[in-house]
Amino acid sequence: MRTMKGPALFLAQFASDVAPFDDWHGITAWAASLGYEGVQVPSGDTRLFDLDLAVSSQDWRDEFLGIASANGIAVTELSSHLQGQLVAVHPAYDAAFNAFAPGALRGNATARQEWAVDQVAKTIHASRLLGLDAMASFSGALAWPYLYPWPQRAPGLVETAFDTLAARWRPLLDLADEQGVDICYELHPGEDLHDGVTFEMFLDRVGNHARANLLYDPSHFVLQQLDYLDHIDIYHDRIRMFHVKDAEFRPTGRQGVYGGFQPWAGRAGRFRSPGDGQVDFGQVFSRLTGHGFPGWAVVEWECALKHPEDGAREGAAFVRRHIIRTTPHAFDDFAAQPVDKAAVAAALGLA
Repeated sequence: MRTMKGPALFLAQFASDVAPFDDWHGITAWAASLGYEGVQVPSGDTRLFDLDLAVSSQDWRDEFLGIASANGIAVTELSSHLQGQLVAVHPAYDAAFNAFAPGALRGNATARQEWAVDQVAKTIHASRLLGLDAMASFSGALAWPYLYPWPQRAPGLVETAFDTLAARWRPLLDLADEQGVDICYELHPGEDLHDGVTFEMFLDRVGNHARANLLYDPSHFVLQQLDYLDHIDIYHDRIRMFHVKDAEFRPTGRQGVYGGFQPWAGRAGRFRSPGDGQVDFGQVFSRLTGHGFPGWAVVEWECALKHPEDGAREGAAFVRRHIIRTTPHAFDDFAAQPVDKAAVAAALGLA
């Protein structure tokens, strides 16, 4: 067992054009003022991070890390969620996901995908150069529009989608292995990798690649009605990151998992700030700790009701309360007896 690191904060939902959220110094100083010790950084947000300079300039990296350190903040991981999404996009989502790419690439699916692959590769390189050993991402999706099995899917459709997804990610996984960086896929609706079964389908196709790992976020499993505690027990050896994000699922006679096309606040399943939903975080922290989770507890704020700054402030204290300082000895060691082979043999009737 080991004591989890934290609290940390994922900055993607907080970066904006308004101070103190519009530059690296301001947002890290703000996070530290709330009690955070680390931040997870979206590699594509140019207000906070310059991916090209992170790869090419030691001076830039030194300044980036120095500013964070001066504010009492560690960089926990880089995130390539939005770029990873664009590694595989079904044409039905072309228009929606164009916003994730530079304007010049919008409408050109091939160029957009090539850019996304390059961005993920650069984030892998930048992670190593910054001394980080894991990177967060989404898998992207080709099969997602066919999630519900009606009308019947064409034979081979799902298999071809996963074969293609694996073929696109395999070179990136190999690069990650060369750089000593885990790619941690967040299992998330809208991605072809959205639960344990789909992750295993992907693993089979990438040869159980050692760098294909997981970002564990129980909120997405509440909304899918998946056992999020059993998931830890099954996949603990692949879990390298942890988002502390809450959710609730309150079905009615009018709607359930699919939400009736309602906005987030009106859905049966919706995200909440840590402690305001249904996730049993006492058990989550206990199971991750028991399995020796090596990373950070990172708050991700995506509440349908609460103001983000309140969620961030409360989230730091919430994580601090839940981190378990592991014991160096068993509680009953006071009653331990010295090893006595003769006494052991006698106790077993072997003397």
